[in-house]
Amino acid sequence: MNTRLVLLALASALLAACASQPQPLQGEFAQISPRDAAETDSTGAMVRWGGRIVQVEPQDNRTCFEMLSTDLNLYARPYWATDDVGGRFIACRTGFYDPALFERNREVTFTGRIAGYENRQIGGYDYRFPQVDAEVVYLWPIRERVDVVTRPTPWPWWGWW
Repeated sequence: MNTRLVLLALASALLAACASQPQPLQGEFAQISPRDAAETDSTGAMVRWGGRIVQVEPQDNRTCFEMLSTDLNLYARPYWATDDVGGRFIACRTGFYDPALFERNREVTFTGRIAGYENRQIGGYDYRFPQVDAEVVYLWPIRERVDVVTRPTPWPWWGWW
């Protein structure tokens, strides 16, 4: 009986080890949201933030992403549990990231250090964006929407057996 319990625990641990974040997104990060970072000075903090792209701005030697932050799941992928988002942030990385691929509403996770803050307007509202010098830009595959149609069993037109 004890052998079975040990084997079951070992199998569960092995399966849990397989379910982890992608290698580039692993590490230790400050537990601070972009909204919290905008309210306090957190310059230099190492963060892992993600969300949906609002806009992509290719510049001379880097690309900046304006992001709408959301929570990250166990795999560090952004997810939308509610409409309560974690604020906005800007992540910049050296190189060209094509806006045709990194299009509006795509899910991206970044790791990097908070380099400072930038004030921009959202409509007529002044907003303080934390700016991240991104070390990793992780574009997630598009989630396929599947509509599941369930019918009561047995279907009404089949009648009762």
